[in-house]
Amino acid sequence: MPSPNKKLHLSAYITVKGAADAIAFYAAAFGAVENYRLEDPDSGRIGHSEISIGTNIVMISDEYPDFGAVSPDTLGGTPVKLHLYVEDVDAVFAQATKAGATELRPLKDEFHGDRTGTLMDPFGHIWMLASRVEEVTPAQMQKRWQEMMGG
Repeated sequence: MPSPNKKLHLSAYITVKGAADAIAFYAAAFGAVENYRLEDPDSGRIGHSEISIGTNIVMISDEYPDFGAVSPDTLGGTPVKLHLYVEDVDAVFAQATKAGATELRPLKDEFHGDRTGTLMDPFGHIWMLASRVEEVTPAQMQKRWQEMMGG
C-alpha cells in the first residue's frame, strides 16, 4: 500500500494508430507540449511518449498488439472518456474541431454546473471538454438530476 505521505498522480496512457500524428493533433487541438518520445529503431513506431496538456501528462504509444497495446480503431471503439477542464471550453472546443476532432455532443450548460461538450479525436479517443460555470453542491446536483430525469 502506498505511503499516505507520497504524492500520487494518475495519468492516461492511450494507444493509437499513428502516434506521431496524434501528438501533432493534441498540440493543435489542446495546446499539448511533447515532453519526449521513444522510437522503435526497427519500425519507427513510437513505443512510448509523453505530452503535457496543462499540468497533466498523457502517455501515448503506437499499437503493439503483442504487448496488448491496441487502439480504439482495432477494438472498434472505446468505452473510456478523457475529461479535460479548460478555462474557455467554447474556444478549446472550436480549436479541437478545427484541428480535426468530430463533435459527438454539442456544448451545453449542464445541471451539475459545467459547460461541457464531447468530441472524438481522429484516433478514436473520446474527450469531454468542460469549464465550470456554476458552483453546485452534490445535494443540488442530485435534486436537479432527479428533476431532469422526471422524478
